[in-house]
Amino acid sequence: MKKFLCLMVMALFMASFSYAQDENVSTPTGMEPEITFEKLEHDYGNINKGDNGFCTFRFTNTGKSDLVLTNVRSSCGCTVPEWPKEAIAPGQSSEIKVKYNTQRIGIISKTITVQSNAINNNITLRIKGNVADIPQEIAPENPSSPMNNPGN
Repeated sequence: MKKFLCLMVMALFMASFSYAQDENVSTPTGMEPEITFEKLEHDYGNINKGDNGFCTFRFTNTGKSDLVLTNVRSSCGCTVPEWPKEAIAPGQSSEIKVKYNTQRIGIISKTITVQSNAINNNITLRIKGNVADIPQEIAPENPSSPMNNPGN
């Protein structure tokens, strides 16, 4: 009997959590802002160490009310996003600027998460590419070097 009573209490406890979550879900009204990006990914291609690491993600508020970006964060400290803090009116466009630290050699595969008050409130942007080390210059041969005159 104790097991049955414990199971019933646990079932009621779990059911109350699932009901509480349903209360927080809002029904779309058609008046929400909506964010639409021109592109979701930027490919730097093959670049050299120290090259320009800037790129831009343009977006438009295609919804019916003001769009506010609440947070834009990157997956790593080597990628720094800059975004507008003011509201974007319906039909207006703006941009998120991203700076990647090209002093880091290797493959680029980073994400930028955009959070907003839009109906599509979590968008993931991506940057990719490859940063190569700058080739070292080859020193010219010295004709007077003992390496060039093995018979001496």
